[in-house]
Amino acid sequence: MGTAHVKFKTRDFLMGYSKADKTESHDRIVHVAAARFRELGVNGIGVDGLMKEAGLTHGGFYRHFSSKEELISEAIEKALADGSQKVVEASGKSKDLRLDTLVNGYLSRLHCEDLANSCAVTTLAADVLRSNERARSAYTRQVEAYLNLLVGLIQGEEKASRKKAIAILSTLVGALSMARAVNDPKLSREILKSAIRELRSEKE
Repeated sequence: MGTAHVKFKTRDFLMGYSKADKTESHDRIVHVAAARFRELGVNGIGVDGLMKEAGLTHGGFYRHFSSKEELISEAIEKALADGSQKVVEASGKSKDLRLDTLVNGYLSRLHCEDLANSCAVTTLAADVLRSNERARSAYTRQVEAYLNLLVGLIQGEEKASRKKAIAILSTLVGALSMARAVNDPKLSREILKSAIRELRSEKE
């Protein structure tokens, strides 16, 4: 009786450990995919590459996801949620955060070059357009989060501030996208600096 009880407890412990280990592996795959999809696009890396970077075998993929499409949806949500968390953190410091500081940071060379850790609203826009409703809903929530943050940084009536926030966010995303796409470093810098100047002049 006592021995059976010990065996049961041991089995319970191992099952619990196995479940925790599976959750940790699942999260690691999603984290890797979120970074690589931002950097390379959802078609820029296959399951083999993602699993290898996560330190797992290809054969283990289907213990976590029913298909690559499921991983894509979850990774896009993760990438956008990371951006949302940064928005929340910035909002918490809204008394110190200034619109020009946000613009300068978003259109900085550092942000432009660091694709794997950059804003998914820019890096994943084209992929989300061709994705499913789950991914598009996550993208929509993140756009709204950015707009709410910007409205809070803009002085003036709420309706006018929202229109201006949409124009600012569109400029940020568009300028960053073009600056990354061109293969002329000088033109890339010119795009970023021009957008910063334009947004600064609108503020004044």
